[in-house]
Amino acid sequence: MQLPLETMTTAQKLDAMEQLWASLRSSADYSPPDWHGEILAERKRRVENGETTFSSLDDVVSRIKQGRK
Repeated sequence: MQLPLETMTTAQKLDAMEQLWASLRSSADYSPPDWHGEILAERKRRVENGETTFSSLDDVVSRIKQGRK
């Protein structure tokens, strides 16, 4: 299957990705790759050890608009 990516808008591309993920999630033979679990476990460890912080959505949006991380 080929999608006309060159002519699709960003909104159309995002919609296509959402439809693909929804289809994958409902598929009985789909399971996330092992590395997803490894990343989540590492993030959980960092939170539990106080090695990371969280930002509010408003703060993140503000930093993005200002060009900061």
